[in-house]
This record gives sequence, C-alpha cells and structure tokens, in this order.
Amino acid sequence: MAPWPQLLLLLGLLPAAAPASSKPRAAGAQAWELASPELREPVRFALEMYNRGRAAGTRVALEAVRGRVRRAGRGSLYSLKATLVEPPCNDPTVCQLPVSKKTLLCSFEVLDELGKHMLLRRDCGPVDTKSTDDKNETFSSFLPLLNKDPLPQDFSVKMASIFKDFVTTYNRTYDSKEEASWRMSVFASNMVRAQKIQALDRGTAQYGVTKFSDLTEEEFRTVYLNPLLKDAPGRSRRLAQPGTSAPPPQWDWRNKGAVTDVKDQGMCGSCWAFSVTGNVEGQWFLRRGTLLSLSEQELLDCDKTDKACLGGLPSNAYSAIRNLGGLETEDDYSYRGRLQTCSFSAEKAKVYINDSVELSKNEQKLAAWLAKNGPISVAINAFGMQFYRHGISHPLRPLCSPWLIDHAVLLVGYGNRSATPFWAIKNSWGTDWGEEGYYYLHRGSGACGVNIMASSAVID
Repeated sequence: MAPWPQLLLLLGLLPAAAPASSKPRAAGAQAWELASPELREPVRFALEMYNRGRAAGTRVALEAVRGRVRRAGRGSLYSLKATLVEPPCNDPTVCQLPVSKKTLLCSFEVLDELGKHMLLRRDCGPVDTKSTDDKNETFSSFLPLLNKDPLPQDFSVKMASIFKDFVTTYNRTYDSKEEASWRMSVFASNMVRAQKIQALDRGTAQYGVTKFSDLTEEEFRTVYLNPLLKDAPGRSRRLAQPGTSAPPPQWDWRNKGAVTDVKDQGMCGSCWAFSVTGNVEGQWFLRRGTLLSLSEQELLDCDKTDKACLGGLPSNAYSAIRNLGGLETEDDYSYRGRLQTCSFSAEKAKVYINDSVELSKNEQKLAAWLAKNGPISVAINAFGMQFYRHGISHPLRPLCSPWLIDHAVLLVGYGNRSATPFWAIKNSWGTDWGEEGYYYLHRGSGACGVNIMASSAVID
C-alpha cells in the first residue's frame, strides 16, 4: 500500500517536489521550528496568554512547537502542540529545596481573524521528556475504529480518490505536503466514523462527506458549537401558556413567509445569536406583517453577558435585545463573525421585543405552540451533524444525550416523511450543508434534547 503523501501526489492533490534551485517554500503548518512565519504570531499570542499574570521569574519558555492551520473566509484556526518549560525554583522563601525545571505539553487553539487573535482552547499537563514525540505519527494513529474489522486492501486508494473529490468540491487548499497528508488522514478517519453513525441511526438520515469532513472532532466542536449551552442554566423566564387545541398534522413557516434565508455563522460559535434572531424575525413577521433579516453581529458585539464567538445563551440574548432597545437589520449592522466594538444605534433599530418565555418540554405542545405562534429557538446535541447530509436523523439516546446540548438552532416546522415524524430545523452553517442548510430530526422522542431549551421572544 502506497504511503499517503505518494497517493496524494499521484492524484494531483500535492505539488511535485520543487527543483533544488527554486526558493524554499515557507514552512508548512506542521513545522516544529518557531522561525516558521506561519506559526510565529499564533505561538507568540498563545505563550503571552499562558504567561499573563505570572511574575517575571515564573513565566514559561517555549521549547518546541508544531501546528496545523485551517482557513475559511478571512479567518485561520491554528491547532498548536507546544512543549513549554517552567523555570526551576531556587527561591528559599518559596521552595525548601531547589526544584528542577518542569516540562509541559500544551494544546492551543488560536483563531486569527484579520490579524486579531483569540485563544479558544488551552490544555496543559506535565510530560515525560523521555517519551517519544509524535512527529512520526502514522495514518493508523488517527483511525480509531469502533471494532477490529480489517480495512480492505484498497481502502487508502479509494479514500484518496474521495478526498480528491472533496478538495475539489469545497475548494480546499493546504500549505504543505504534511498538512495535506494530515487532513487526508483526518478525512479517512471521519468517513469511518460517519459509517458507524450511519449504522446506528434509527431514522432515514444519510451521513458522509460534508464541508466539515477534514476537521477533527475537537476542531469542529471548538469552532462551530457552543459549550456554554450545557454548562449554564441562563436566566429564568416565565413559562408560556400552552395551547389547548391539538396541533395540525403538519406545519411549515417557510411556506408562510416567516423565515429568512439560511445564514452562515462562519468560524464563530455564534449559533445562539442566529437562533434568537430567527425567532425574533418570525415573531415580528407574525405581529407586524414584515419579514426583516436581523443583525446577529449586534448581539455578538453588544451582548456583554454572552461570549460572542465562544458561545452564549438564548435567554441572555433576549435580555440584551430588551436592554439595548431593539435589533438593527442585517443591512445596517452586517455580520463579521468576530467580536467588534458595539456600534448599536437606537435610531436604526427596526425591531423590538417586550419579553421572552420558556416553552413546554412536551413535543406535542411544542408543535401546537409553533403552529400558532411561529418558529421556536431550541438547543440540541449536535451529535452526527458534522457528517449529516440529508434525511431524518434519529441517533441512539446514549450517543445523543439531551443533557449534552451544544448547538442552538431554529424550529420552523414539523411533519412526516413516509410515516417518520420530524422537526424541520433551520441551521446556521450555510446552504452548502445538510438539506440546503436545514436539518431534520426525529420528532416525539426527545431526540438530542430538542425539547429541553425551547424559548421565544414576546412582541406585544
């Protein structure tokens, strides 16, 4: 079986080796030397964040680093592995005996948006300096199969061909052979994982290649999901009065003019803002008869309780809208996908809300409320969504726990496909994901916690 770099080269995914006389290319995303222009600024920023607040004699120094980068739009996400060295303790007022230096292995996630850096993750722990590093990692180390079935002999060749199609379809570019080889190994591992998810799904969903297929699970969660949803209860709100009538057999607010086009949150964990603006857009349409595309960027910049691209809660967002005095439109306050200085203008606000309410956890009552009152902000466990293509998703409950919700979305309708009940869910990952930007989830079983955090704005 040919090694991955050779397969990539044969399939045209990598450039041929440059002649000896050509100028050396900038160090790739997997370079270990700090001198790499690709790594210098994100590494410097990560080290600065680590040492912030430390006294001069206790700051760590960088020993070695390597990294990988993924680009989307105007942003770059750097995944760094760094070896840091703490200085020895020789101060008799602090330690009774001299202590040798301590080596740490750290993983950092640094987001670079137009030259501005943000530390998304920092995990550090002591490392055995005698252990071997992972510069010689092979494809098998990135392929955690759920069973011991052997892979077919032509697996790598077939996977390389599929990966080539993926690179073409989603216009991927990689900076080096090492980066492309690494991304292909991640892609192959993800395809095996998607097959396992497919085999265990009880619905009609199809899982496979998506625009997120070259991301590790950790990268995907760090950039596109919202960990605050499962960690914080948010503000308490009054419970909406449930309807007394049974819901219609099906309903879809997209057909009734209450839903704007699918949007794209980009490399920013701002799903909470998109979920809330989608709800408010629908509420305003039902109360005032006008559908306006509202500004998520206003919430990222001006909601000081939530964490912008690092996550937030719909309950906090409703309060922010009330306190600010309303929402501007997307045209007046356009989306940038990163935290900026708040520039909200009350004079430009086109929409306001009076209150917000929690909704019933009973899905029958949720359907009745939706049909009568408009799209609903909900939060779900995003298990499997990295590889979702189409159909009705119905993961096993242990795999998609309702207590591990990490993504906010918008319920816009419900119905049945071939006797399988579903919720129609507007997502915020663009129209090149899912069913033209929509996700369909099993209805009536509390799948993935869809009924746990349902809410809506109130407009009088």
